[in-house]
Amino acid sequence: MHQVNLTDNIYYLGFNDRRTHLFENFWPIPYGVSYNSYLIVDEKIALIDTVERTFIDDYLDQIEALTGGRPVDYLVINHMEPDHSGALKAVVTKYPNITLVGNKKTFDMVANYYKLSTQTLEVYDDSELPLGKHRLSFTTIPMVHWPETMVTFETSEKILFTGDAFGSFGTLDGGIFDDELNMASYEEELMRYFTNIVGKYCPHTQRALKKVQTLDVKVLAPTHGPVWRTDLNYILGKYEKWSSYATETGAVIVYGSMYGNTAKMADVIARQLSVRGVKNIRVYDASKTHASYIISDIFKYKAFIIGSAAYNNELFPAVESLVTKIEHMGIKNHLLGIFGSYGWNGGGVKNLQKFAENIKWEVVYEPVEEKGTLKKEKFGQCLELANAMADKLLS
Repeated sequence: MHQVNLTDNIYYLGFNDRRTHLFENFWPIPYGVSYNSYLIVDEKIALIDTVERTFIDDYLDQIEALTGGRPVDYLVINHMEPDHSGALKAVVTKYPNITLVGNKKTFDMVANYYKLSTQTLEVYDDSELPLGKHRLSFTTIPMVHWPETMVTFETSEKILFTGDAFGSFGTLDGGIFDDELNMASYEEELMRYFTNIVGKYCPHTQRALKKVQTLDVKVLAPTHGPVWRTDLNYILGKYEKWSSYATETGAVIVYGSMYGNTAKMADVIARQLSVRGVKNIRVYDASKTHASYIISDIFKYKAFIIGSAAYNNELFPAVESLVTKIEHMGIKNHLLGIFGSYGWNGGGVKNLQKFAENIKWEVVYEPVEEKGTLKKEKFGQCLELANAMADKLLS
């Protein structure tokens, strides 16, 4: 194996998963994902998180090689989700005298997931753990994105081990550190990771950022994606922007259509937005595009225009699934437009109006609903909906 050092005695232990299609069995990961763990070798030896269970054998071999066969004294658990704690039971089996380090909420999860009863050390904000030359301190950041989540700061080298915070989808294809990678190729997956995995907890993320900013951090070491050692402001700035719901000028148009009538309305609205000078326009068929890509663009752009055909007096199923997810995530500060069509009875637009009441975004124009194919009157109203949205976006 290649030995990867963060510093002389702090090591990266990571694996690339290019086989899994769905992260958490839901989010598409066409470019895979990495699982990152870290090892500190000192008078005492500490592991920071583990990896997904698929990689247990190679993971234990790497630890053995880097420690020279010495036992591991501590396993710091920043986050208990199984893609990071998957090797926990194997580590405890190999090192039965190990001490698990976590906060009060961590150890209930250890017992419930792995039925383990072993030595533990409960830590709190600003607790310290000396290893020799290296010293660890701990800061809880609950709900970024589980209740037990914390970060661990190595005080001499100024490395912050951040769990899922500041992570990304996408494997590490050769490069591991931000300065070894073309970060432009990670931008979409970095944002899609934040918006879908962490995005529901933006207020908690804001509080976590304030805590992190009190530390003199030189390196951010997450459990997915690149290790940030060169341009920390790049990732910190993005988290600040995304978690405060700051957006760019642009529109996301999503529709659910059975026979093409609602799709026609979406194209009319999109064209008129372009005529009015809006350049960032994304149009999605809700039946084809996974919600994770749409949600990522909703975080990015100010306007959201949603259309649905009526389906058994209800929303078109793919649209219903999407708007339920958006409501669940609690995204703030957007402009909203609504349109749709029906054949023999309504239901699509009516239920999108309920969505509007629940989400509490500013509705820029009255909903536009057509019976059957798009005709002159409703064509004009689609133009007016687009104009009203453009007026808001470009004012």
